Amino acid sequence: MTTPILLAWSGGKDCLLALQRLLADPAWQVVGLLTTVNRNYQRVAMHGVHREVLLAQTSALGLPLVEVLLDWPGSNEAYEKAHANALVEARMRWPGIRHCAFGDLYLEDVRDYRVRQLGRENWRAVFPLWGEDTTALSRRFVGEGHRAVLCCVDTQQLDGDFCGRDYDAGLLDALPAGVDPCGERGEFHTLSYAGPLFRHPLRLRRGESVLRDERFQYTDFLLDKHAGPA
Repeated sequence: MTTPILLAWSGGKDCLLALQRLLADPAWQVVGLLTTVNRNYQRVAMHGVHREVLLAQTSALGLPLVEVLLDWPGSNEAYEKAHANALVEARMRWPGIRHCAFGDLYLEDVRDYRVRQLGRENWRAVFPLWGEDTTALSRRFVGEGHRAVLCCVDTQQLDGDFCGRDYDAGLLDALPAGVDPCGERGEFHTLSYAGPLFRHPLRLRRGESVLRDERFQYTDFLLDKHAGPA
């Protein structure tokens, strides 16, 4: 008997690998993706990806989306309330569901926060990739044909010129010593757009790059509506 589970979805490579792991495990049935979206700007929180691209992702993956809608600016209390409301919505759609998975790899404080947050709503957190070697994980992502781009870089940890680049073997080779190849310490965030789990690749075009808060370099990626069929 399989257990239904949600997956916290940022649109990046780690949650994609977590999805792959869950889909390969007969104990789990992934029923949907849970994403935090900035209501004001219609973008994925932290990653800055357009909601339109997010919806194209979930469609190409064949999974429904549950959104945690946040007003900006907002407090952590407001986030936790919106997150709890989204879990209520999920239970209405999939009665009895009580598990949510995350793509976190090794940051104990992040894991502990998620466990506490879900526990207050009588949910359980699952971490399919926990403790895995990030060098091996990053190389496997590339080697298996998954495709992603860097959509955000913390310029206090990594040069902003890396933003917008393909997440490929060349990029991994170029990362400075001390930068986690999965960006687990927030060095960078990614946008997955093609690979074995996608029914078809997303056709994207690169937009502008901007520096925000004198620290975070963002590169916009938009759906290329004039591209030919995949």
